[in-house]
Amino acid sequence: MVNAAINQGIPPVVEHSSKNKLVCFSFVLCFLATVSMNATGSQQERYEAKFPNIIIIYADDLGIGDLSCYNPNASYNTPRLDHMAAEGIRFLDAHSPSTICSPSRYGLYSGQQIYRSTGRGGGAFEGPGGPSYLKPGTLTLGGMLKQKGYHTGVFGKWHVGLTWFDNKGKRLGGGFDNSLLIDYDRSTPLIDGPNARGFDASFVTPNCPTTDPLYIYIENGMVPIPADRRHLRSTLPNPAGKWRWDNDEGWMAPGYDFLGADLMFYEKTEEFIVDHLKNSPEKPFFTVFSTQIAHAPVLPAREFVGTSGAGPRGDFVVELDTLVGRVIDLVKELGIDGETLILFNADNGAETMHVDWMREDHDHDPSAGLRGMKRDAWEGGHRVPFIARWPGRIPQGQVSDQITNTTDIFATLASIVDFTLPDDAAVDSFDMLPVMTGKQDPVKPVRPHLLTQSFRGEFQIRKGQWKYLDHQGSGGNNYERGALKKYEIKETAPEAPGQLYNLAADPQETINLYFKKTEVRRELQTL
Repeated sequence: MVNAAINQGIPPVVEHSSKNKLVCFSFVLCFLATVSMNATGSQQERYEAKFPNIIIIYADDLGIGDLSCYNPNASYNTPRLDHMAAEGIRFLDAHSPSTICSPSRYGLYSGQQIYRSTGRGGGAFEGPGGPSYLKPGTLTLGGMLKQKGYHTGVFGKWHVGLTWFDNKGKRLGGGFDNSLLIDYDRSTPLIDGPNARGFDASFVTPNCPTTDPLYIYIENGMVPIPADRRHLRSTLPNPAGKWRWDNDEGWMAPGYDFLGADLMFYEKTEEFIVDHLKNSPEKPFFTVFSTQIAHAPVLPAREFVGTSGAGPRGDFVVELDTLVGRVIDLVKELGIDGETLILFNADNGAETMHVDWMREDHDHDPSAGLRGMKRDAWEGGHRVPFIARWPGRIPQGQVSDQITNTTDIFATLASIVDFTLPDDAAVDSFDMLPVMTGKQDPVKPVRPHLLTQSFRGEFQIRKGQWKYLDHQGSGGNNYERGALKKYEIKETAPEAPGQLYNLAADPQETINLYFKKTEVRRELQTL
C-alpha cells in the first residue's frame, strides 16, 4: 500500500536530558507561584470555556521521513514528536498545498490554494518582496478565531509577502539591492503584516530567518532595529564544511541572531501564552509557533550540536523535536493541557541538497523512499508530517490513512469553534475533526479529491489511489544534471503531456499510466 513505508509502531518515549528542559522554566514556576493563591476561579473559568486553546507548530522543509514515528529507518530519534503522535493522531497521507514556502504558508493562513490569490502559482518571497498573498478581505485563521473571542499570536517565520516602500513612497520589489532602500518610517506599521491579518501579537521575520537577504525582526508591525549593515556568511559556522549552504550575504539589523533563531521564537511563544493566562485567563488563545527547522542553512543552536549522531541536520531536527517537547511541557506545567489542541505540520518536503547529503552521509532519507523533494510535484515534495494532540478529545494512538492538506486546518478549527465559513472563505479546506476524534468511518474519505501545486504553480490532483500531474517532469527540480542526476527515473511515457500514477501499486511514481488508463485520467482532468 502507498503508506506502508511510513506506517510503523511508535517507539517508547525517551526521557530528555536536563539541557532539553524549558529555557524559561524558572520564569514559568515563578508565574505559577504568583497566581496559585487566586488561580481557582480563573482555572475554573478556563475549564468551562467552550473552545480550546490552539497551538500550531509549523516546521520548515521537513520531509515525511524526518521523524522517527514516520520513518523506521531514520538515523536519529525524535522522541517528543513520537510521543505526541502516540498521544493523539498521526496522518500518513498529509500534504502541503505547495512544494515551496510562501504558497504553502498562504494555504495555512487562508485555507486555500495559492492560485486563489495569484491566478496561478506563486514564488517564495525574498528581501522586501510583496505585497502579501493574503489580500485585503481574505479571511485568515487569526481573523476567524479573533471573531470567536480568541487572543491570537504568531512567532517565527512569516513569509507570505509584505509591502515595503522607499523614501519616495514607491513600493519595493524583492531582492538584495532593494533591501537597503526600505524607508522604515513610511513602511511601518506594515499594512499587510500579521497584525493586519488577524493576529493581536507577532514577532516574526519577513522571510526565511537565516537565508534571506533581509535579516530583521518585526514586532507587532514595527521594525525595532532596521537593517543597516552587510551580513557576511564567514561570520557563521559552516557545520561539516557545507551545511551553511544557502545563507545569503544580505543586509542585517545589529544583533541579529542566526544560531538562536528558533530558541528565540519559542521564548516569544512561551511569553505570549504565559502573559495571556495571567491577563486574560477567561479567553482562549491561538498561536502559531513558526520554526525555520529544517530550512537551509542548517545552523542548530549550540546546545544541540552533536546530539543526534546524524550530522548537523540531524541535530537541527533534534532541536525541533526538543522545542515541540517544551511546548507540551509548558501547557502541562500551566495546567491547561486538557484544554489545548496542539497541531504539528510542515510547509513542504526536504531541500534538495539536504536529501542528497543525508542519504549519502548518514544513510537517512528525508523523503522516506518516496520520489521527489522540495519543489517537486512527486510525493516527496509535498507529503509531510501531520500530528494532532488534544487530551480527552482526540483518542490516543490513532493512525489515519485519510488524505488531507494543510488547508484543512482552517475548516477543522472552524468546526471546533462553531464558526460558519462564508462561501468565499477557505474554499479548499475540509473538516478533519471527525477523523481526529475517531468518529469518521476510516474507509469513507472526507475529501472528494486533493489538489496540490508545484514550484512552478502546475497542478496535481489526487483521488483515492490515483494521482494525475498536469505537466511533464518534476514540476520543480532538474534531474538531468548535477547532484540530482543520480536520482533521475526515466519516463515510461515520454510523449505524454501529463503523468498518471497508481500510488497503491506504484508509490514511487515510476510507471506513467497516462495512455494506459485513459478513463481514469480523463476523470481526474475534469475534476
